[in-house]
Amino acid sequence: MTFGTVFLDDCLPPERVSRTDADRTERSIDWGTDEADAVMPDAVVWPESTEEVSAVLTAANERGVPVTPYAAGTSLEGNAVPVEKGISMDLSQMDAVHEIRPDDRQVDVGPGILGDEMNDAVEKHGLFLPALPSSGAISTIGGMLANDASGMKTVKYGEVGDWALELEAVLPSGEVITAGSKAVKTSAGYNLKELLIGSEGTLAVITRVTLQLAGRPQQVWGGRATFGSVEDAASAVADAIRSGVDVAKIELIDELSVDIANEHLDTDLPVAPTVFLEFHANHGIETEVEFCKSVFEGHGVEEFDVTESDEKMAEFWAARRELADALEPYRDDLSLKTPGDVTVPISNYPEILAYAKQLGEEQDLLVSCFGHAGDGNLHYNILLDKDDPEQVAASEEVSKQIVHRAIELGGTATGEHGVGLGKQEYLEPEHGSAAVEVMRGIKRTFDPNGILNPGKVFPSDPSEE
Repeated sequence: MTFGTVFLDDCLPPERVSRTDADRTERSIDWGTDEADAVMPDAVVWPESTEEVSAVLTAANERGVPVTPYAAGTSLEGNAVPVEKGISMDLSQMDAVHEIRPDDRQVDVGPGILGDEMNDAVEKHGLFLPALPSSGAISTIGGMLANDASGMKTVKYGEVGDWALELEAVLPSGEVITAGSKAVKTSAGYNLKELLIGSEGTLAVITRVTLQLAGRPQQVWGGRATFGSVEDAASAVADAIRSGVDVAKIELIDELSVDIANEHLDTDLPVAPTVFLEFHANHGIETEVEFCKSVFEGHGVEEFDVTESDEKMAEFWAARRELADALEPYRDDLSLKTPGDVTVPISNYPEILAYAKQLGEEQDLLVSCFGHAGDGNLHYNILLDKDDPEQVAASEEVSKQIVHRAIELGGTATGEHGVGLGKQEYLEPEHGSAAVEVMRGIKRTFDPNGILNPGKVFPSDPSEE
């Protein structure tokens, strides 16, 4: 269905409403969506204030026109694809730093600001948001909160949403609400803030965020360790977390991933399972590094090299940092399937990693495994010939089996990429039908006309077909 959008000309200046093919095409996919699955919105809008977001939503709601919030388009599960057309609401112009309060270690920002730009703005006060994902240079704060994003430093600092104190948001009706508080804790009423975080733009549009910040650590050391097998590496990580080693980052990549990184960066790292490490402290960091080394020695670590040199740390981390970009060009004859991101309790991390590698070998598929090992997050990446129906079917089956195994192990289908379109079938296996129905009820309460990012998160409901 195509929706009339003439009413938008009464909501925003003409230069911030577009119906051109170029603008609509750009917002018809995200990073994880193939062009074959693209859906063109009928119009793109760029609001610059809460009032303008409210005006667009009010008018769209009255007419039953779908609205899909859009940030930087870096999501991987089709979260921002306007599957029912309508309006793509691009929030990138709402990128202001409204206020920095150093005494409270807080900052108020718009949803369209990039994570690294926000950190640059507060750096002069000796502050930063430590939970930013590695995509902080290209992803917005609003998108991170909508997807409940996390990253390499989650093992020490938690998720981005853990640092959100207060949200201003606009409901599908156009009403503006405040969720949370600028106080560091509150027990007043239902926790609407936590409902909005991770809701993928299906409940409300976030228009302003108050974030708690942290002081920058005085000591930062980093490096890497290599192991004889991926099982030893995973067990070492699990043991380090279990033992209470205070790491800021602890990332694992398998041999295939090292080879891919070497090819991309023209480096000659040892092709062995590798754990990348970073430690943050204000004093006594040497003790924590030695503690980690002693734990790793119990798992046959072959090389353990940690340094306080910024230049050397950058060299150490290059392989992990560039890995996502290195996968696609690794083999001319193979393409990358949408990356998986299951998460399990840390004690089960070695098992899920071994399981993913085993399935790849059984199906004769290249499965690159890496991820935020310290919080049990595994990114598995299947390389396949997309023109080979058998490989496509095999890759789909491998991915499904990994997700179901993660859920069986007490984990989740998605640790940080969200549900979007790609993970809907796993919502009920993970949460149960009763819990999913409660979620549907929340959606209906917030959005009775179903206009806000429709078609996302929930599997199709037979009762509504």
